[in-house]
Amino acid sequence: MEPATVLSISVCAVVIAITGLAIYTSFGPPSKELSDPFEDHED
Repeated sequence: MEPATVLSISVCAVVIAITGLAIYTSFGPPSKELSDPFEDHED
C-alpha cells in the first residue's frame, strides 16, 4: 500500500478510537464518577 493510504487509515483509526473512548467515558459505567462543576459551585 502507498504511504498516504497507510497514514490516512492510521489517522482515521486514532480519531475513531478517541471518539469511542470519549463516548464510553461520558455515557458508560465510568460516568458515575464524573461530577458536574455547575452543581458543585451553586450560588
